[in-house]
Order: sequence, then structure tokens, then C-alpha cells
Amino acid sequence: MRQPMVAGNWKMNGSSDSVKELIAGIKAGMDSVSKAEVVVCPPAVYIPRVAGAAADSEIKVGSQNICDEDKGAFTGEISGEMLKDVGCEYAIIGHSERRALYGESDELVAKRFAAARRNGIKPIFCIGETLEERESGTTNDVCARQIDAVIALEGVEALADGVIAYEPVWAIGTGKTATPEQAQEVHAFIRGKIAALNADVADGLRILYGGSMNAGNAKELIGQPDIDGGLIGGASLKAEDFLAICTAAN
Repeated sequence: MRQPMVAGNWKMNGSSDSVKELIAGIKAGMDSVSKAEVVVCPPAVYIPRVAGAAADSEIKVGSQNICDEDKGAFTGEISGEMLKDVGCEYAIIGHSERRALYGESDELVAKRFAAARRNGIKPIFCIGETLEERESGTTNDVCARQIDAVIALEGVEALADGVIAYEPVWAIGTGKTATPEQAQEVHAFIRGKIAALNADVADGLRILYGGSMNAGNAKELIGQPDIDGGLIGGASLKAEDFLAICTAAN
């Protein structure tokens, strides 16, 4: 049985006061979350603060990115060793905003995936198609290409060390959400593709849905057989809304 997982991507939001308030609110409601693994991914400058505040709870902490190199002259980057040192257990890899706005290629994303693994951090590996790709019928091709880059570098067994997050780009921050049936179709394709290479990895792999999941639609989405939780954007910035999604995963 795969444990459900709900991860909050706070993106570039927050202040010292608001982060303190948000993590306190999530901690206060954790008694209602009996089954889901809960992860929060704050902006990098607040990771130590959040990790310290969450240390006496079941809340796990992740980063929103990770450098593909471990040390050296890479100004502005943060290594896996550094993230591990300040309390990170997870790292978001290949988010569509990183791919689209900062030009991260499939190959670079795969290298970031590898860097997370060798530093003992679990990758939350994001994949997904744009609206144009969805309308042209290439959703599965796009997802397969993005997964294949990691498999080519690390092998299919490496996927067992992380989590995949299917995020249709057209549904991120737009208020649009894939229907439960649309999301399940892609999740089933992803699991089936991996199962063709290694059935055990596919069976144990958690595949999250991201793309305007909220308290109102979470239960129906997570209720699909191949959807194991959610990677949450805007709704993770309010403790009440985030906890409602975590509870739906029960």
C-alpha cells in the first residue's frame, strides 16, 4: 500500500512572520492527518527556520530546487549537501516554472535528480505538458520523454528513491484542473510505462497530481487508483486549506 503524500510548494512567497504563522497553523492541525505524509517546501532562505519549527512534528521539509553539482564555483546555487545540512528530506525537481522560465532542459533536470539521490534527498520529480501539447495529443509523449531522461542517466530503479508529480502546465496557477478522469489517465500511463521496465518500482512509486488541487477537489482526485496525493501550490499558503487537502488524503 502506497502512503499518500501531500507536499506544499510555497514558491516565492512569505516573510519571517508569515512563515512562522503558517508552519504553526499546519502543526496545530496535524492531529487530523492520520495517513498522509506531509511535506512543505519553503523558499530557500526560510528552510532552516521551517525545519527548526517542524522538528517536533511529523512535517517533513523540502527545497524548491537543488544544484546538479555538489560544490564549487556555482554562484547562486545551493547544493544537496547544504540542503541536507539544514534539514531537507525532499527537493522539487523540474517544476514547469523552472523549465519554462529558466530554461531547464530534461537533461539538466535529470542531473538534479541524480544530485538529490547521491546526497540522500528524495526528489519530487515534476513532469507535465503544456496546453498546446495537450491539444495536439502529445501528453503521453511529453511525459515519457521527461521520464526517459532520468531513466537514461540513473536507471529505472532510481525512481524508487523519489516521487513523481504529474503537473499539467495548463492547470498550474490558472484555476483550471484536470478532471479526475483526465488525471487518472495520465497517472495510469506513467505507472504503466515504468511497470514495463520494472513492475516492483512502478507498484511502489507514488505519483502525485499538481495543478490547482484544492480542498474542494482533492478527495475526488486522490481517490483515483493511481493518484497518490498532491503537489500543492496556492492552497498550501493557508494552513486551513492545506490541512483540508491533507485530511482528504486520509
